[in-house]
Amino acid sequence: MSVKIITDSACDLPREEAEKMGVELLPLTTVFGDREYLDGVTMSSRQFYEMLVETDEFPHTSQVTPAQYAEVFGRLGPGEEAVCISLSAKLSGSYNSAHIAMADFPGQVHLVDSETVSIGEQILVRLAVRLRDRGLSAAEIASELKREKSRVHVLGLLDTLEYLKKGGRISSTAAFAGGLLSIKPVVTTVAGEVVLLGKARGSKNGNNLLRTYIEQAGGIDFSMPYALAYSGLSDALLQKYLADSASLYEGKTDKIPICAIGSTIGTYAGPGAVAVAFFGCR
Repeated sequence: MSVKIITDSACDLPREEAEKMGVELLPLTTVFGDREYLDGVTMSSRQFYEMLVETDEFPHTSQVTPAQYAEVFGRLGPGEEAVCISLSAKLSGSYNSAHIAMADFPGQVHLVDSETVSIGEQILVRLAVRLRDRGLSAAEIASELKREKSRVHVLGLLDTLEYLKKGGRISSTAAFAGGLLSIKPVVTTVAGEVVLLGKARGSKNGNNLLRTYIEQAGGIDFSMPYALAYSGLSDALLQKYLADSASLYEGKTDKIPICAIGSTIGTYAGPGAVAVAFFGCR
């Protein structure tokens, strides 16, 4: 029985790579004023950050709809199953949309709440592809993802507090003071919600804080999928992180997967963020 892997664009998996892996990628919608864009389809990450910087309008995002999921589920053929992996249900209604749509496809669709965001969700998708290619059934893949997702760590070092302020996540006073002090917040996901882990003064201290949290997780399990990402028009801060953290990766991998953070998470992270996602060793 063949297995289809379905996810949403909030995982920041490059669309070209998703097509090569046979992953169906459903786009969330990003709205600037009265203009709507499909994440990664009618608006690239570069276009998003150009608009984010140039316009006075603060964007918002909307979930994948039940109709979108139903259309994809409806293309499953006889003897074909699907594993659907969603952005954290506590952060988006996309999970509930998929849950509503799957009611018309009993036993054919297996839904997994990633309980994480961006590349944290992405490495679960990559694990699902590995398991599919090993010949596991949809039920077996979903069960394995639900077991392994507790080991997923996603850490983000933000370059600015400005977009958290615009999104109503912190006060204007805190954002102003943080900017003056070059405060770099480090965030993660816990039980499906974004939480603040700590703050560092300057990018080098922020990179050191990321390294500390990785070590606290027992290090990166390089036998499992992992990924790095950046937001904005340049990956310069990510390259600085790699230089500062070279000993974490040297001799352990031939290639470090890097992608751009799209509009769903970029709306609140803003440009200049660095993110790391991995399965911890403990």
